[in-house]
Amino acid sequence: MNALLYLIPVALGFGLAGLAAFLWTLRSGQYEDLEGAGARILLDDEPEAVTREGDGRHV
Repeated sequence: MNALLYLIPVALGFGLAGLAAFLWTLRSGQYEDLEGAGARILLDDEPEAVTREGDGRHV
């Protein structure tokens, strides 16, 4: 029973920390464009040009 005296406040603390993190993500706009994020993962990024050092030519 003594363990419950420690575990219950720890569990409540974790729950409050999770709630605070969720509210922070809401305020920072993480959930504004859900469709755009899903489509953006399907697009290929342009590869960066690899150059040799010194002469600036592409390899």
